[in-house]
Amino acid sequence: MRQTPRSSPLKQFWKKWCKQKVAFVAGIFILLLVIVALFGTWIAPYDPYEPNYSNVLSGPTSEHIAGTDEYGRDIFSRLIVGAKISLGVGIISIVAGGVIGTILGLISGYFGGKLDRLIMRLSDIMFAFPDILLAIAIIAILGPGLTNVVIALSIFSIPSFARLVRGAALETKQAEYVEAAQSIGASSARIIWKHILPSSIGELLVYCSMRMGNAILAAATLSFLGLGASPETPDWGAMLSMGRDYISSASHVVLFPGLILFLTVLAFNLVGDGLRDVFDPKSS
Repeated sequence: MRQTPRSSPLKQFWKKWCKQKVAFVAGIFILLLVIVALFGTWIAPYDPYEPNYSNVLSGPTSEHIAGTDEYGRDIFSRLIVGAKISLGVGIISIVAGGVIGTILGLISGYFGGKLDRLIMRLSDIMFAFPDILLAIAIIAILGPGLTNVVIALSIFSIPSFARLVRGAALETKQAEYVEAAQSIGASSARIIWKHILPSSIGELLVYCSMRMGNAILAAATLSFLGLGASPETPDWGAMLSMGRDYISSASHVVLFPGLILFLTVLAFNLVGDGLRDVFDPKSS
């Protein structure tokens, strides 16, 4: 009897992903946001840094669809260029923290012993502090600026990734195929790379998506507090900080940056929920 060829894992993923309607729409929004971030300098209708003192705090019009700020700069253009900053900070910090945390988690879960206890105790110490307070403490030491914001966000992401990967490593290293690889003399590095790490890829993708929203929100919070981007930079958090003085007389100055920040964080969380359902082995 002829067997039906089994579809590739990528096709299976795409089939399940298309069933996640809300997450699918959120993914399209993030894709558009990434395109805007990459080509924002050419897409923006106005120079986001150039003031126009004859058109200060103007409401939304056909020429300035999101209005202008206290210096007459086009808010829509600043939001477009700011997407590169906000997404860049989030992506770089999550990738850096994720790589370091994954390495520590793999080492901790696979080898165990004193090394495992040391890594986990250090993680527990970092977990004792709320993320934003830990980031503020790190920036207080390093000084304000976007580079130090990335470093701070990367550092407080490490223990979460380490604990996540450690749990997957502890579970996978008991599997029969891992024991079989050990019995034939496979090196620890090969076992970790070929067997332990692939088993946690799904969980890592889900967590990265959800953590991206938190990282973008944390970066905006730090900029709002004056610890991140400089005030003239078209960063979403800095725009909220600069516009709070005009919230009663020109609410559009904070409305649009707050809205795009809300939608971006929501989209990443929805994509994370969708990925979790896709990678769930119980899902049909």
